[in-house]
Amino acid sequence: MKKLVVTMLIATMAIASAGCSKAPEEPKTETTETTAKKEKQETDVTLEFLYNLNGEAISNEVQAVCEQFTEETGIGVEAIMPGSNFSDIMKTRMASNQLPDVWTTHGWAVARYAEYLEPLNDFGFADHISSSIEEQITDKDGNLYTLPIDMDLTGIIYNVNVLEEAGVNVDDLKTWDDFNEACKKVKSIGKTPIQMGGKDSYTFGNLMDFIAPTFITNEDEANQEALLDGSFDWSKWNVVVDQVASWNAEGYFNKDAVTADFMTGVKALAAEEAAFMFHSASGISEIYVQNPDTEMGFMPLPAREDGLKTSLMTGEHFAIGMSKTTEHPEEAKKFMEFMAREDICAKLATKCGMPSGLDNVESDTGRLEPFYEKYTNNAEILNIPYFDRKYLPSGMWNDLCVTGGTILSGQDNATEEAVTQMKNSYEEKKAQE
Repeated sequence: MKKLVVTMLIATMAIASAGCSKAPEEPKTETTETTAKKEKQETDVTLEFLYNLNGEAISNEVQAVCEQFTEETGIGVEAIMPGSNFSDIMKTRMASNQLPDVWTTHGWAVARYAEYLEPLNDFGFADHISSSIEEQITDKDGNLYTLPIDMDLTGIIYNVNVLEEAGVNVDDLKTWDDFNEACKKVKSIGKTPIQMGGKDSYTFGNLMDFIAPTFITNEDEANQEALLDGSFDWSKWNVVVDQVASWNAEGYFNKDAVTADFMTGVKALAAEEAAFMFHSASGISEIYVQNPDTEMGFMPLPAREDGLKTSLMTGEHFAIGMSKTTEHPEEAKKFMEFMAREDICAKLATKCGMPSGLDNVESDTGRLEPFYEKYTNNAEILNIPYFDRKYLPSGMWNDLCVTGGTILSGQDNATEEAVTQMKNSYEEKKAQE
């Protein structure tokens, strides 16, 4: 009897810089491989499942679910989490046409991966896609390309106890000026206002991607249209980089913002040493694993000025697509059906701390339920797409990561270089569309 090998590959890799900016120097790549074995595999087929869920608790749950699939079906699964360079790995594999059997589509099911994915309309779960996310994972012809285990509702996560100690009420944080005052109060009690984990470069990308729409596209149709048609004036990007540079100059980031990783940030918020983090609500699940006695919440992104609405980003989080060229289509279909099963989908969405993307599945959002009730379908809050997914050409996520890191690393002329890099990369990639 063959053995299941479930492999978890955790790697930190430098993302090459583009344009004029220089990325902060990162540690050399280190790869750790952990192997768990089960005497349950009864076939010669092992599916490769590549996923990009960051955080130990969530990744461990994915591994456990894959083992359960093998126990029930006899089909092996090699589940691989390659770390912060997931997008680069997938681009390389698309170019070489050597794709995994199944993979997480991380917001790009339609725009980037559609030509490589098998439409999922004939699956039973296709009738249960939540209306809140259906449009974002379906193309203009009605083809469904990914299974949404959960749905993003993302703003800024925060430690309730730290803010109470600092005398901050998140309901009062309507604009970035309000947020800046809150950071000042947090710093005055000796805590870190904004926690970053730049060793995992996607955290720099999150920072830029989260604040950009609040300054550029929210309630501004002219900028929306200009970004989509290629005519955007990139001098307007100065307001984004200047805000980040201002936080850096004020000492609002953790001192090791460039070298700390995501889990370091998780532990800082869990220990009530930091207040805010630009991350989806799944980060809160990781924080509660570290310290179940603390109190966490999430809030909308502030507006650029009084009179405008705050906002929350919506879209894919944990979503799985199936390769149209897999050599094991029947086994891959069984895996997709298994992951969509009510008990499995509910378990995974619950671990992520997010609502399920299937309307027949109830996830237990636990201590976050009051926040979802407060913000879901709230007419006073804009629901917006992720900025890079909607308004930037494919491939510019790396530019957000690199330019964010450049600013926080304190390089000379960092803001000017960041604007130049974004402009040059945008124009180059737009020309290739």
